[in-house]
Amino acid sequence: MSNASSFTKYSRSGSAIVKGTIEQGRFSIPYRIYESDGPHIICLNGVQQSMAMWHSLVERYTPYYRVVLFDFPNQGRGKVISGEALVSLDEQVDILREVIKATGTNKEVSLCAASWGGIIALAFASRYHGWVKQLCLASLGTKANDVMVETIKKGFAVDPKNRKKMADILIDSFGQNLPKNIKQKIIRQFNSMSQENLNAFYEHGLAVVETKKIGDLIKLSEIREKTFLIYGEKDTIIDLEDVKFLSSQIPGCQVRIVKDAGHFLHMEKVDIFDIYADILPIPPHL
Repeated sequence: MSNASSFTKYSRSGSAIVKGTIEQGRFSIPYRIYESDGPHIICLNGVQQSMAMWHSLVERYTPYYRVVLFDFPNQGRGKVISGEALVSLDEQVDILREVIKATGTNKEVSLCAASWGGIIALAFASRYHGWVKQLCLASLGTKANDVMVETIKKGFAVDPKNRKKMADILIDSFGQNLPKNIKQKIIRQFNSMSQENLNAFYEHGLAVVETKKIGDLIKLSEIREKTFLIYGEKDTIIDLEDVKFLSSQIPGCQVRIVKDAGHFLHMEKVDIFDIYADILPIPPHL
């Protein structure tokens, strides 16, 4: 069961923004809807990222699309109310289902995801046929490459009190292309993170390393929705060959490569959405 409460305010452009919280089982899930009569988009964050990461998408697509953002537990204002801090993939899929239902999202929705959010999107599509129109998945492969494994190992070895060192390891490993202000925001995020959330972050990293391939978790051949994999050519923790292999496992999947972009491509390049032009087209008369 879930319970959603919300209020509405108006942006400077005059379009309605609905904010609310879904109370589902042991979780509290904040969401935001940028209302529009256009097609629907739901964005799924990467690990330890919040809905704020989609600022450039919101700027690009509202008011032409109805955009739904939300935070999973341990992201932004998302909370684990009871039980262990680590949230399973099955629980994350259930949360996405509840967000779709609570926000009145229609079945023509495009799921736009980053990194681990793409895993959740694939798992959802493999289980709930006909709930979404298409998947636009950025920075996603089938397994942890050597750089990712080494990064997680280095993070585990750091004194838990040395939060800046932890943040620096991540930034040096796969956040080199981020603007300075975003790097500073990551450092502040680690400094303010609770020990419980930090533990959940590294437990998730360990689970990623131990998982051999996405195919062990998800029946990729069951996915019927049109799927696009968006890859930043400078991504150090996802290998292009692995992205191409993942694409080969999903019927009709396409790969799009973004030049001069790394793992956090939505936060690195202002023109990232040029590659989405035919995936999420803006009506020509607007």
